[in-house]
Amino acid sequence: MQNIQSYITEHKERFLNEIIELLKIPSISADSAYKNDVLKTANVVKTSLEKAGCDTVEICETDGFPIIYGEKTIDPNLPTVLVYGHYDVQPPDPINLWDSPPFEPVIKKTELHPEGAIFARGACDDKGQMYMHVKALEFMTVNNELPCNVKFMIEGEEEVGSANLATFVKNNQEKLKNDVILISDTGMIANDVPSITTGLRGLSYVEVEVTGPNRDLHSGLYGGAVANPINILTKMIASLHDENNHITIPGFYDKVENLSDAERAEMAKAPFSLENYKKALNIEAVYGETGYSTNERNSIRPTLDVNGIWGGYTGEGAKTVIASKAYAKISMRLVPNQNWEEITELFQKHFESIAPNAVKVKVTPHHGGQGYVTPINSIGYQAASKAYQQTFGKIPIPQRSGGSIPIVSLFEQELKSKTILMGFGLDSDAIHSPNEHFGVWNYLKGIETIPYFYKYFTALNK
Repeated sequence: MQNIQSYITEHKERFLNEIIELLKIPSISADSAYKNDVLKTANVVKTSLEKAGCDTVEICETDGFPIIYGEKTIDPNLPTVLVYGHYDVQPPDPINLWDSPPFEPVIKKTELHPEGAIFARGACDDKGQMYMHVKALEFMTVNNELPCNVKFMIEGEEEVGSANLATFVKNNQEKLKNDVILISDTGMIANDVPSITTGLRGLSYVEVEVTGPNRDLHSGLYGGAVANPINILTKMIASLHDENNHITIPGFYDKVENLSDAERAEMAKAPFSLENYKKALNIEAVYGETGYSTNERNSIRPTLDVNGIWGGYTGEGAKTVIASKAYAKISMRLVPNQNWEEITELFQKHFESIAPNAVKVKVTPHHGGQGYVTPINSIGYQAASKAYQQTFGKIPIPQRSGGSIPIVSLFEQELKSKTILMGFGLDSDAIHSPNEHFGVWNYLKGIETIPYFYKYFTALNK
């Protein structure tokens, strides 16, 4: 594959133009107003896979948005790599915090990306990283460098919990049969410190509703005499952590995996500057569970966070009311061995138990998934490590991530194969936030590195 760099150099502008066109489509799966845009994106992905060299590509309908399936088989006796990605994106809100419109991609130079970064919703999560695999396939097919078989499964509901993916996987086990699953929906430590994600946290996501009086009330006539759902909701939420920032839900930590001192020491070897971390976030101090470092808090420890809270009057000016209802959305990031359905049940029982009699509480579970750990002694990990060494000139560091990709544990359960997480984004890429971006260097480096994974994975399986 000595000519891959020259191929990327020759086609760089086209590679960038193609991803920019894909990023222009607002494929927001959470908002029904964008249904046609999501469907349009699915068709673009289908066409891209066909042009890249897949023998067959199909749009597989689900009860929600379609899954794009493609494959190229060169020899049934050779290994098969299954590539997973998603073409849907997060809502861009709040729009006013974007420096440029979220669906009008621009390339701008930054301190971390002197060669430029693509600013747009979905640039890193996951359109840019998913598309690296499409272009890597293009290179391998055009240059007759594909050493094994490949399948693609690109969905359009990852950002809303992949509700229909589980059914699709269970019903298509033979179609999806593979030797390893390859995903780029994570990041690495730095452009000069390559790393491979070896662990993901699980997730439990719920919405809570607290109801007091049967209508909004005048806060002067009724204040102090009836329960204020907003006051009560905030007190209930505040009680979910103690003074050491431990979560107070009974049984929450019962199955938490506690890493050994030796494992924590290995984690601590990863380059990390607390001062740079605080500077990047414009905060004076870090905050979290007592007894753990920042990198441990956001990777190997479970969390509980309020993602949104509302109720009452939030418009301009004043309106003195006691709201009838108050709401919050809460996510819990879980570590291996914690079952998301059990945690959801524990949360529901506890939250209902701490509510005063003056209000009614409703807990609505939304979605969740299990945590996952990839063994570093697997052939897939070794192949990925060799690929990074080839293009970065360094051995990548195994790293646990604080994020969640709930379908990874589903893949192992249903397809009986391991997942390798080859992410090329950076923590600073602002995924799910205003001004999301993906470095041009990172995008092209992913296209360069991925074919080497195929090469080494095939060689190690002989």
